[in-house]
Amino acid sequence: MTPEPVPMTPGVTKPASLDRAVTHATKWLLSRQRDDGHWVFELEADATIPAEYILLQHYLDTIDADLEQRIARYLRATQEGHGGWPLYRGGVFDLSASVKAYFALKAVGDPIDAPHMARARTAILKAGGARRANVFTRILLALWGEVPWRAVPAMPVELLLLPRWFPFHIDKISYWSRTVVVPLTVLMAKQPRAKNPRGVSIAELFVEPPDSVTDWIAPSTPSMTGRAFVALDRTVRAIEPYFPEKRRRRAIDKAVEFVTERLNGEDGLGGIFPAMANSLIMYVALGYPLDHPLCVTAKSAVDKLVVRNNGTAYTQPCVSPVWDTVLAGHALMDVGDDALSKPLERAFDWLADKQVLDIVGDWAAQRPGLRPGGWAFQYENAHYPDVDDTAAAGLALDRFDSGRYREVLERAAEWVIGMQSKGGGWGAFDADNTHTYLNHIPFADHGALLDPPTADVSARCLGFLSQAGYPPDHPVITAALDFLRREQEPDGSWFGRWGTNYIYGTWSVLAGLNAAGVDPAAPEIRRAVAWLLARQRSDGGWGESGASYADGAPRGEASYSTASQTAWALLGLMAAGEATHPAVKRGIAYLIDRQQADGGWDEPWYTAVGFPRVFYLRYHGYRGYFPLWALARYRRLSQANSPRVTFGI
Repeated sequence: MTPEPVPMTPGVTKPASLDRAVTHATKWLLSRQRDDGHWVFELEADATIPAEYILLQHYLDTIDADLEQRIARYLRATQEGHGGWPLYRGGVFDLSASVKAYFALKAVGDPIDAPHMARARTAILKAGGARRANVFTRILLALWGEVPWRAVPAMPVELLLLPRWFPFHIDKISYWSRTVVVPLTVLMAKQPRAKNPRGVSIAELFVEPPDSVTDWIAPSTPSMTGRAFVALDRTVRAIEPYFPEKRRRRAIDKAVEFVTERLNGEDGLGGIFPAMANSLIMYVALGYPLDHPLCVTAKSAVDKLVVRNNGTAYTQPCVSPVWDTVLAGHALMDVGDDALSKPLERAFDWLADKQVLDIVGDWAAQRPGLRPGGWAFQYENAHYPDVDDTAAAGLALDRFDSGRYREVLERAAEWVIGMQSKGGGWGAFDADNTHTYLNHIPFADHGALLDPPTADVSARCLGFLSQAGYPPDHPVITAALDFLRREQEPDGSWFGRWGTNYIYGTWSVLAGLNAAGVDPAAPEIRRAVAWLLARQRSDGGWGESGASYADGAPRGEASYSTASQTAWALLGLMAAGEATHPAVKRGIAYLIDRQQADGGWDEPWYTAVGFPRVFYLRYHGYRGYFPLWALARYRRLSQANSPRVTFGI
């Protein structure tokens, strides 16, 4: 796709309208601050999470009739014109999401001859039927007896007893995979069956009877390694019945110990829905009654993710209070109003108290002896602080009052430095989580088993450490710069692992390079600026679809502009010294023109990602704090003696 031409006449932004926009956006954000100082906005994913919530209730026979009907309305409303459910608004048909949504709607009582069910069924069968769904969907179907257990790859619970030097070890996969897989291994060993009080089945979604299928397990990658792992899967499956029962009991005990230690109260295992749900089903499969304290805790964690809105409801994949508070704080600091000191102080004191100082998490497997000092994404998730939140929090606290938070910042910097991977970059939760051969195992068909270093997280760390005073010739900084230069794409952009996509990654890296003192005339910055300028749309904004994560797909393009992605592009250009460029003025005009009466922006699009090509996110706060941040920074730079951004983000 060729980018739409950008008009050459510069936009005009009157100071009064800019001031008004900043004032209204600030009020919008302040009105949503919680009493204790923090912010938290809804975090929406695709249909799979609310569908799984309905099915979990039916699995356990704990059906809340009113709630499941609310969620059913949400599912019906998110069905797309292709008949199924996508992974993000306006996306292509996704088979696994559609199977789960159809299953959930049938469970709540939607007749299969209803028009929306018939359209969904037709689309699913056209795509090969439910047997073509991904591994995690087939596991769900096995728990319901819809497919045999041989439909899922072997993942014996005895894997938890393997030594760390073994090619597969639980420490070698990502935190999110770890927390999801460990309870799953128990379920795959016990092979329980859903209570299913309404006797729901989705046999009509299969092109051929599941029991007659002989080739369930396919290579996750089209390679010799992928085929070799399929052969290994067959071998493991053949010998698994002969594993000693005593060893299996010991492995199950170890899995239960792992989950229970990390149960994380009512904030849940890993702080993420799939792990929470699996932990609850695991306890039940082992004979724990639902009123057992561990089951009560696990179920409470799942239930706390439900959001009710105007007769509908959906289930969040997790909550984002630390991330929301950090980014809202950054936006308000750029507003530069003394009246914001108290709200910001309350926010950052709340944030400082959330630093993890006493729990040594799973990250220590790669970094033994490193003192904890990071922040988690959620309210509580002490075993799994993440590097990105830590760097962003450090940037905010340092800018607001480095003296007030001196000890907090020192511990944060120490932990971030200790988490740097060998190549100079940073992953999100673990260091050197780069065992790429594991991407070939049949269980890894979702492509998100690992947590390797990425440009966006690495740039945030570079910005934090540079703002904190680490000089450009410090070994940690030079290694980070080398990593980011290697990661730049030939077209000048950077990949965005946690935001959609190249616009997000390019903004992140330009901010980090600026913080490290890289000359704006440096070739890597010039190429990135040229790339951003070429992606500006005719309306003055920027937009990028989740489709950009597909191999060979256009980058930095969409059929729409969004407020948050426009803000990222503007922040990136300003970090590169382009605050006076006509394209920046047009982008600012776009944000002002699209601001709503309440001070926020309308953004139905998904502009973030959990796992590229698999799981996408819509942060409801992005439509508020990112546009405010861009507008306020533009105003600040327009009034300053120098157009240079002096902060690390």
